[in-house]
Formats: sequence, structure tokens, C-alpha cells
Amino acid sequence: MVRNVALVDGEIGAYGVVYPDAPGCTAMGATLDEALRNAGEALAEWIADEIAAGREPAPPRSADEARRDPEVAQALTEGAMLTVVPLVMDYGRPTRINVSLDAGLLAAIDEAAAERKLTRSAFLSTAAREKITAGG
Repeated sequence: MVRNVALVDGEIGAYGVVYPDAPGCTAMGATLDEALRNAGEALAEWIADEIAAGREPAPPRSADEARRDPEVAQALTEGAMLTVVPLVMDYGRPTRINVSLDAGLLAAIDEAAAERKLTRSAFLSTAAREKITAGG
């Protein structure tokens, strides 16, 4: 999975996220969690736009490489935080898979999906995306 280095700055009620390796890609949020959630979505959209425009985004640098960048180092000395955001792209094409789950867990998944008016696939996709982007 591709992970991208991001800089987070701000204060309660107004956080901002920028990507040193994705010029112009920014995200905001009232809370740190919201800003980071929005950051993942913003990065996926930025990369999709770059590809649609015929540009191939450069591979992201590691956190250690980014820290050696003078602009990143300056932002860190001014109070920004360095974080890593996983990239989850949507390709717009479903893929059938075969997954084995305990029957009790499957029943719980189906019940939770029905409560939310989702298909099993949509529920599992949403749960996986949330788990990946939360870093857990």
C-alpha cells in the first residue's frame, strides 16, 4: 500500500494538511481526525486528476527522505506535524473475491449492513476503508 508523507498544522477548529510530494493538494478539518480523513480523500482525488491530465505522479518519498527536505524541515520547526497517510484509490471496477468468515461474524455483518441499508459488499468495503485510513 502506498503511504504519503503529509504535514499537519493548525489548532482546534482549524487544521490543515499539505503533501510535500503533491503540490497543491490540501485538506482541512475542524478536528485533527477530520482533517486526516479529508486528507486521504483529497490525495486520491489529486492523483486521479494528475493521471487524467496525462501526468504520472512521482512516487512518494519516505518520511526520512521528506525530513531532509529543507522546506519540510522548516515547516516542522515552525510547529507542523509529520504524518503518513495511506492512499486508497477507487478504480471504478468491482472485483469478485472469495472470502471465508466465521458464520457468526457473517451473520453480524449482514445484520449491521441491513441496519445501514447497505449490501454486504458495500458494508465490508466501507469498514475496510475506515480501518485502513484510521491506521489500525
